[in-house]
Amino acid sequence: MATGLSFLFLLAAVSIALSLAGAQPAPGYYPSSKVPTLGFNQGFRNLWGPQHQTINQGDLTIWLDRSSGSGFKSLTSYRSGYFGASIKLQSGYTAGVITSLYLSNNEDYPGNHDEIDIEFLGTTTDKPYVLQTNVYIRGSGDGHIVGREMKIHLWFDPTQAFHRYAILWNPNEIIFFVDDIPIRRYPKKSDATFPNRPLWVYGSIWDASSWATENGKYKADYNHQPFVGRYNNFKLGGCPANGPSSCGSPWGTSSGPVGLSRQQYAAMSWVQRNYLVYDYCHDPRRDHTQIPEC
Repeated sequence: MATGLSFLFLLAAVSIALSLAGAQPAPGYYPSSKVPTLGFNQGFRNLWGPQHQTINQGDLTIWLDRSSGSGFKSLTSYRSGYFGASIKLQSGYTAGVITSLYLSNNEDYPGNHDEIDIEFLGTTTDKPYVLQTNVYIRGSGDGHIVGREMKIHLWFDPTQAFHRYAILWNPNEIIFFVDDIPIRRYPKKSDATFPNRPLWVYGSIWDASSWATENGKYKADYNHQPFVGRYNNFKLGGCPANGPSSCGSPWGTSSGPVGLSRQQYAAMSWVQRNYLVYDYCHDPRRDHTQIPEC
């Protein structure tokens, strides 16, 4: 018992020291290293805006201008897995523009879909990007979708280099990662609050001026076009929906752990303590009957 308490006290001290120093903590476990890297054409195809998409030496570039944005989609849907890419964002004025990596079945269940999002909310030149994670479950047919948004600022400039962003989704939980640091864990509380149907992997860049930047205060300004998103280092470590029932994700099954280690929780706590800017569960404007997991 004393050894366990000593470890916890040491872990807390390290977490506090890292927070005070502003240093990025080591999560201790690196899921991105467990999944092979794919080229874009090995796992994806263009979905829309083909004239706004290029591939050069493994790097995918998509862009938005007055005429169109662009999006891509995985070649198959999945029942679970780890899905990610390295992404580099545009610098300067990007208000109103969304650059994203997400899982969805919207095309299979229009008006009643599930979705797990990583979205970069464009910004003005004097403010940092906001990374928004979101979970939708069976969006209703009247267009009213109950989102479960959490927003953070990043601890680095995402326009200066590629960084790894990923979603781990299994029957027990959803975990969002930035450079292998967990930034959010969404556990399954009930079937009503968790996506259980197959999902495809998507990415896109598009104009969301009505809400993306400070609730729509700042719009996309096409004097700054084109708005560009760059992707590489794609990861599709999942069980295909049409694959054998024996397929098991390396995470959250009998072949792997569920949840996070103490060191991963400490890293996630560091992110949320220092960089969290919005949590839907703590928004007094929300109708909490629609978000029972809170």
